[in-house]
Amino acid sequence: MAASKAYAENQNTYLGQLWTLFSPMMNAAVYVVIFGFILQVGREGIENTIAFIVCGVFMFRFFERSVMAGAHSINKNLNLVRSVKFPRAVLPIAGVLSELAILGPAVAVMAIISYLSGFLPFAGKVTIDWYWLLTIPAIGLLWIFSTGCAFLVARWVAITPDLDNLIPHVMRVLMYASGVIFSIDRYLGQFSWGWIAQYQPVAVYLYLVRSCLLNEPAYPQSLFMWLLGIGWAVGFAVVGFLVFWRGEERYGRD
Repeated sequence: MAASKAYAENQNTYLGQLWTLFSPMMNAAVYVVIFGFILQVGREGIENTIAFIVCGVFMFRFFERSVMAGAHSINKNLNLVRSVKFPRAVLPIAGVLSELAILGPAVAVMAIISYLSGFLPFAGKVTIDWYWLLTIPAIGLLWIFSTGCAFLVARWVAITPDLDNLIPHVMRVLMYASGVIFSIDRYLGQFSWGWIAQYQPVAVYLYLVRSCLLNEPAYPQSLFMWLLGIGWAVGFAVVGFLVFWRGEERYGRD
């Protein structure tokens, strides 16, 4: 199911699966130009603005699309839910897995862009070292966390469909609160509540990916952040599954 969803994403377009690469690239390019060069918000405290924003946009896009896939997993498959008996948890899991399949080639493009940006005279160097291998477990933790979130929103939207209209707005607020296009420590660290934004789960996973790929002094490898990432992933996966499972018999009947 996940493979078919990923393949069908851009099946009826001329460029086909290339859109899975072009869409996040164009999205990142817009933020780099506006926030990195015109407003120069992304440059504060960051040596390589291009790589910093590209990593943030690619990873947050995966999380956002995973949450939306979970939100639509029940309501868009009502005929299947009502006609076939199977574990309903398959639906949000398949939705997030399809996004993970799409993310695979996008991560390679993200790494290439980050590395090449280091050759620009105004950007900090991005070197290839063994830390790049840690990107895989970092994305794995983000995937587990996203699956837990998909379970939660799947249950909530199945009960109250109106919430589906609020999720995009929540995602937009979360994007700006997670340091996707700017340094949280630089802009929010001065406030007493800044640590909340710094250690909330989405910001933690962006930190982990950036600490693996980039050479930013503000994003060194941190055992504490890895432990925090593991805790958020396990916690949301367990709680999300239990919340979703409690409504197993109600899906498609309300």
